[in-house]
Amino acid sequence: MNRFMVLLLAGVAALTLAGLRVGLAASTAMLGVSLATLQALGAPVWGVVWGLWAALALFAVPALRRKVLMAPALAAFRRRLPPMSATEREALEAGSVWWDAELFSGRPDWARLRATPKPALSAEERAFLDGPVEALCTMVDDWHITYERRDLPPEVWSFIREQGFLGMIIPKRYGGLGFSAQAHSAVVSKLASRSVSVAVTVMVPNSLGPAELLLHYGTDAQKDHYLPRLAKGTDIPCFALTSPEAGSDAASIPDRGVVCWGEHQGKRTLGIRVTWEKRYITLGPVATVLGLAFQLSDPEGLLGEASDEVGITLALIPTDHPGVHIGRRHFPGNQAFMNGPNWGRDVFIPMDWVIGGQAYCGRGWMMLMNCLAAGRAISLPAMGTTSAKYCARVAGAYARVRKQFKLPVGKMEGVEEALARIGGHAYALEAARRLTTVGLDLGERPAVISAIMKYQATERMRAALNDAMDIHGGKGICAGPSNYLANAYQAIPVGITVEGANILTRSLIVFGQGALRCHPWLLQEIEAAASADTAQALAAFDRALTGHLGHVLGNLARAFGHGFTGAAFAPSPEVEGVRHWYRELYRLSSGFALVADVALLVLGGELKRREKLSGRFADCLAELYLASSVLKRWEDEGRPAEDRAFVDYCCASSLYTIERQLDGILANFPVVLVGGLLRRIVFPWGRRMHGASDEQGHAVAALMLEPSAARDRLTAGIFVSRDPADVTGALEHALELTIAADAVDARLRAAVRAGRLERAEAEAALAAGVIDAAEAELLERAAAAVRAVIMVDDFSNEELSGGQVLTVRPPRAESAATLRLRIEAAAR
Repeated sequence: MNRFMVLLLAGVAALTLAGLRVGLAASTAMLGVSLATLQALGAPVWGVVWGLWAALALFAVPALRRKVLMAPALAAFRRRLPPMSATEREALEAGSVWWDAELFSGRPDWARLRATPKPALSAEERAFLDGPVEALCTMVDDWHITYERRDLPPEVWSFIREQGFLGMIIPKRYGGLGFSAQAHSAVVSKLASRSVSVAVTVMVPNSLGPAELLLHYGTDAQKDHYLPRLAKGTDIPCFALTSPEAGSDAASIPDRGVVCWGEHQGKRTLGIRVTWEKRYITLGPVATVLGLAFQLSDPEGLLGEASDEVGITLALIPTDHPGVHIGRRHFPGNQAFMNGPNWGRDVFIPMDWVIGGQAYCGRGWMMLMNCLAAGRAISLPAMGTTSAKYCARVAGAYARVRKQFKLPVGKMEGVEEALARIGGHAYALEAARRLTTVGLDLGERPAVISAIMKYQATERMRAALNDAMDIHGGKGICAGPSNYLANAYQAIPVGITVEGANILTRSLIVFGQGALRCHPWLLQEIEAAASADTAQALAAFDRALTGHLGHVLGNLARAFGHGFTGAAFAPSPEVEGVRHWYRELYRLSSGFALVADVALLVLGGELKRREKLSGRFADCLAELYLASSVLKRWEDEGRPAEDRAFVDYCCASSLYTIERQLDGILANFPVVLVGGLLRRIVFPWGRRMHGASDEQGHAVAALMLEPSAARDRLTAGIFVSRDPADVTGALEHALELTIAADAVDARLRAAVRAGRLERAEAEAALAAGVIDAAEAELLERAAAAVRAVIMVDDFSNEELSGGQVLTVRPPRAESAATLRLRIEAAAR
């Protein structure tokens, strides 16, 4: 055995031990025994190998390691550590980590994912979805709400209040429904498939707002007073956070409050004099109670020590309180939900209006961040997901009934490609929505996952709606009661911009927060460096940095090993047909974790200013989460064979995106040599993934064009009308009749080819006995139903230019003879 082989074996052994994360002391001992054994067998062990082993052995002695290496490393780390503001720390510490930490670790535990409970609703929650939610969807006419009233009709407002829609998250002891996160999300999803305005009206009081803040931080008196009123809709809440000068940078809000004495209800009272100006506040124009965020100062020290910066504070203010100005409206995205500005100048409020009372003055940012970690994971992901599912339902049906060149347009490859993208978005988002809400119901508050879900759901909503509009063509762009896409399309910017604009969420929040929260060692290193006790700090830093080095070496070993072997030996559950997806995800998780660690080491605090790199890292983490959610969903639903098409398409697409974004990080790595070395480790044979194949896309699109159990599973949870007079019910009706008439139409064409008929004319076919009277009538009914779907609304010039109420001329009635002529012309 030559020296090269000895060195190679030592290297392989070291990488194997690192990959398995065997402890440092045990690894050192095992390597020493291995080297001694090789030498005893006559292998020529180089002195340099023994020298490296000796250095490792010294490193394994804690006292020596801390004195020689860790003390100077801690000092250097402290110098490089960027300053962290109180608001940054509170944002960082908000919520919890969950499955995202497994993905960030580089070795996800598939058993933990598969052990997560399946999503399930209680009988009461299911009854609410099937009863009041279904009834509300049936009541809603989105054209009437958006273009005629620009508000919900009084009967809809009343129904929402009476049925408890505004109190879904409020416990039953306060008169609320006490629903799970899964049910809350399902209700918003179904409503959003009918009307964005109705969905937003319902979701805001149940998301980040007074009710959730009161539940977590309110005093008993505040809870007892407000929660029953909010649950019954007696009070309508809004929460005012965004200021004109501080949009996404909410921590820098300019609104100010000063602790002082004043008069309230005829008594001298300790309170706060507040001046504020807010905008974009949903339900603000009609709210009866205003949640307000402002910066608090206490120059006289009335709360204790005098301070000009007590911190962000939250208060609840009745909107009929003197000095509160509400009522004016914004018009966001042409949507009719209530949204508008509010303001006040030198408004005095008593101290007991602060949420949580005086003890919570200055703690508002922590309160907001903890509530946002959960709320952001429900409402907007529900809306984005349902938009993708809705597009899958209507675009698939329209592409089947709409024909060009005697062929359903959905069978043209260009349209098929767009349909497949929509189907992939719908399946993946629903999978992630379910997994996320299950996590919330288990008690998790996954801050990083909530940011991933907000960004991915709203971006994929945008992509799905764009594709659906392309498929519908002119049908999609002409506004009117028969257009079931335009209003959702116009609402896209609302989801993109609220609760953290998407550019900010992707480039700063997902990875910026995830790198610290999800990393198994980095936060411990930062906390150790911040400790004032030198001995304690050194010991904690030693434990964290030693663990961190083992973590890096382990991911290096796994990334290279699984890349070199094509992930053939990567851990995966015994699930027939999808094991390769688990293995590839494991490989890329290791590669992602390794590259992220090296980037943090090389760039340090500079990484948060490298927003393009951070955004690519965010995409990698998001796709890891979505793909693992897809695999979990397929198992939860019993592994239906037809749905493998969705699983394969989604996983192939996600893995391709991960590789492409990792490649982009390495190509733009600030230290070119390091980027090149990492490329050889992560992609030893080059990139492996090519995205979803044409065949996989075809399989997905085919499932969307025909009524089936797979299509119903893909779009489960949206409102589906069966009423031919309804805007979407007409589409479902046309699809059913088109499918039913296909066989009859095929016989006509076959008769033409056989010479029995000159042309595919229904009347001639009836006379020749090719079809019977019932079949001729079926053709007429199908043609009429399709015409009703493909027609667009038209208005008089006076209506469009003179501000009159828009009325719609119904499609012209046609005789049976006219319909027959048109059917025959289309057949020719």
